[in-house]
Amino acid sequence: MKTASMIRNSDHDFLTRVKESEQDKFAQKAIASAQDAQWVKREGARQELGNWEDWRNLGEQIRQHVVRYLPDYLEEFSDNVEKNGGHVFFAQTDVEARDFIVELAKKKQAKHVMKSKSMVTTEIGIDKALLEIPGLDLLETDLAEFILQEDDWDEPTHLVFPAIHKNRDQVREVFIKKLGYEGDNDPQHLARFARKVLRERFLKNDFCITGCNFAIADNGWINLDTNEGNADLCMAIPKTQVVVMGMERLVPTLKEAETMDNMLARSAVGQKITTYCTFTNRKTADETDGPEDFYVVILDNGRSNALGTDFEPILQCIRCASCLNVCPIYRHIGGHGYGSIYPGPVGSVLSPVLEGNYDDFADLPYACSVCAACSATCPVKIPLHKLLVKHREIMMDDLHQSQLIEDAVMRVVGLGTGHPSLFRPALGVAHTGTSVIAKKNPQNVKNLYEDGKHLSWMPFVFGGWTKERDFPDPPAHKDGFRKWYKTHKPVEADPKVAAHTAQRQQEIKAEKAKRGEAQHD
Repeated sequence: MKTASMIRNSDHDFLTRVKESEQDKFAQKAIASAQDAQWVKREGARQELGNWEDWRNLGEQIRQHVVRYLPDYLEEFSDNVEKNGGHVFFAQTDVEARDFIVELAKKKQAKHVMKSKSMVTTEIGIDKALLEIPGLDLLETDLAEFILQEDDWDEPTHLVFPAIHKNRDQVREVFIKKLGYEGDNDPQHLARFARKVLRERFLKNDFCITGCNFAIADNGWINLDTNEGNADLCMAIPKTQVVVMGMERLVPTLKEAETMDNMLARSAVGQKITTYCTFTNRKTADETDGPEDFYVVILDNGRSNALGTDFEPILQCIRCASCLNVCPIYRHIGGHGYGSIYPGPVGSVLSPVLEGNYDDFADLPYACSVCAACSATCPVKIPLHKLLVKHREIMMDDLHQSQLIEDAVMRVVGLGTGHPSLFRPALGVAHTGTSVIAKKNPQNVKNLYEDGKHLSWMPFVFGGWTKERDFPDPPAHKDGFRKWYKTHKPVEADPKVAAHTAQRQQEIKAEKAKRGEAQHD
């Protein structure tokens, strides 16, 4: 059954979306620059934490534990929200969640609604539904989302940096056209102008909608992480707050929330902690601000499709977008190329699960090179590349397609790369054999940025492969690394290292002899 009709955000087919993304050269450069910058910041922040792999193991355990006992934690959280004076609504579909919020806004006679950044509110399509209420105005308060809203509700292209595909001149034009901006394109001036517009609206706010990074089961609190404080301002003034959360976004206690916040900030933006890390619920008697009416909408919308299946690990996701920031496919086609509000590797896995079928997203599992960089960087150890392969297997089974050809190709590759007697001769002809499809000549710096001669007309899928890959022209066999190393390797090695190497070589030979294998140096 199709349950998540709002997940798809484009009517174009996959190849059309990719072509459109290729034409947006600024977006491609911006994404590449962001990926490179985030790599440095992310890895630096993780190293400062120390023992990052141990933290990943802990994060995986916390998220797996919650998913395994999800009904129990949902009940505990719901009970505690109500004990605090709040209300909980369980929505099975996006329609149920959307209708509940719209009716609540009408009941409260809301006129000025403000939102803080939330992917799940985009998932249920609440924006357009609220704008259909006569006399109601709606404003996104996250700066990037605010820019997209003013640009006729343009679609986000990243989970954490939704407006990364826009340059300062484009933002300036939007502000001039929609808000009467008269300044230049200096980012500080643009941000200061947006702040002024938003501040005026914050003071009129009478109904706010936020997302939820983590919901804490044992006290009924909501944990929100932002870098602009927009969520805090959204919640401070109005009497009514609605929190919309995916049903899997739970942690047992504050202790686990602290752990996950730490990992989220380092993985998402390379910070030790986000600028604003907020824990909130309904306003208490001794507080001067905060919502008097507190509602939590807990959304299924296809998430239960993953429970008890091979795709259950995707429910561990904390939406840090670290997988997007290492993905070579995302680097090439950007967020809009996926045709889903959830782009990148996580979106390629999640979108078909939420949709409940492959009608709209059959191409996404194949938009992957299976390099496994996404799985390696995921802070909660979701095996994303394996889940994408699983999607492929299911689709092939549904279409009654044989996997014999793919299996045969992998066996041939494994045979060729696993035996020195086959691999060494292949290296000897690598330069000649691959030069016809190479775009870049490593001997010339200029060719790192300009295409050289290559074949883009090859038949079947091979033409698409050679067209899109910036495949470098490998060096001649005489200039290869192995030849270079024989010429330049150190004459004298560390005695301890040499002794260890010799001992290990003897152990390997003994193992091969024991198995009756041929001995090769």
